[in-house]
Amino acid sequence: MPESRNAAPAYVLRGALLSDGESAADSVVAVTGGRIAYAGPGRSYDPAQFPGARELPLPPGSSLLPGLVDLHCHGAAGGGFPTGDDKTCREAADFLHRQGTTTLLASLVTASADELLRSLGVLNVLAAEGLIAGIHAEGPFLSHTRCGAQNPLWLRDPDPGLLGEMLAAAGGALKTMTYAPELPGAGELVRRLAEHGVAPSLGHTDADSRTAAASLTEAAAFVGTAARAGVFGPQARPTVTHLFNGMPPLHHRSPGPAAACLRLAAAGTVAVELIADGVHLDPETVRMVFDLVGAGNIALVTDSMAATGLPDGDYDLGPSDVVVHDGVATLRSNGALAGGTATLLQVVRSTIAAGVSPADAVLAATLVPARVLGLETEIGSLRPGMRADLIAVDPGFELVTVLRGGRILDSPK
Repeated sequence: MPESRNAAPAYVLRGALLSDGESAADSVVAVTGGRIAYAGPGRSYDPAQFPGARELPLPPGSSLLPGLVDLHCHGAAGGGFPTGDDKTCREAADFLHRQGTTTLLASLVTASADELLRSLGVLNVLAAEGLIAGIHAEGPFLSHTRCGAQNPLWLRDPDPGLLGEMLAAAGGALKTMTYAPELPGAGELVRRLAEHGVAPSLGHTDADSRTAAASLTEAAAFVGTAARAGVFGPQARPTVTHLFNGMPPLHHRSPGPAAACLRLAAAGTVAVELIADGVHLDPETVRMVFDLVGAGNIALVTDSMAATGLPDGDYDLGPSDVVVHDGVATLRSNGALAGGTATLLQVVRSTIAAGVSPADAVLAATLVPARVLGLETEIGSLRPGMRADLIAVDPGFELVTVLRGGRILDSPK
């Protein structure tokens, strides 16, 4: 993540510290040179060590959080990452940064090979500039039966040739790829992804529980081998794309992939994505998963698309027409859910409203996804030496201010 050559200002923020799954009242975070210089109890903070630092006024009862990290995000503010349009992709990333998602993967959807390669090339440039942390390819190696909003016209079995072209076009920026484990060639696909530093993410699948478990276990072994070779971060692991969505429902006589994903998440083998926006999952489901597998094995995501931050209306998700009504995005063709319209901070609020503790909700939106990306020494926590990505929220978890790389971002208009 490149930082500005100009020295970033020095700031001091006071509030409850929510980081690393813990909460500490009466804390201080001091930022200088784009890095966190102090994060700890207010009683131990020495202002003499930070002459000239500006204290940012915050409402009483505010909390200080690491900048949020979204592994699954298709766009916002009218811009969709799958379009491959440089200007609107930049606008989407900028909007999300200002909403508190200081790190994100730009997610693609299933499309023609030409469209995928063009989009990968555009997003590769944004990754090199540090606007995004990389790319998530949601397809095209997915199940027709569980395609959801993915265009079935372009779905295909794993294709080594196309994969090679995608890896080349991404130039190292491809970080995760969703795949269906029951497809022919899925095992070889997972192996090649891991060798190239791309985390396999099981999803959009009609696999049975046994197939899903075997594939994720194999994927974890491949990722572990690659991590020991330095290809991944030391705590990298496979993920599950939006658990429960895009797969058969859990049934007591036919548990399907969800059962395997829950079991392996509880064991720490994988991290499961949850779109906890109140639309994709019932709040009781969200609370159940946190209770069953633990916050340290969950990555909260948005699956946000171009309508995020905008009114209801007509939008696109890749090549598909989408209509948004009451904030719910569905395909015009068949009414299937077509991504989300919430920001990650809104997802965190919904998760807390579901009964999850604020510390656990924040952990699942910060450090867990940062570890998936191998960036846990840079982002995802508020600790001295780390990049100064942090947000302040009021007692209702409404956004107050955002710092990215130690610089204040204006609120989005």
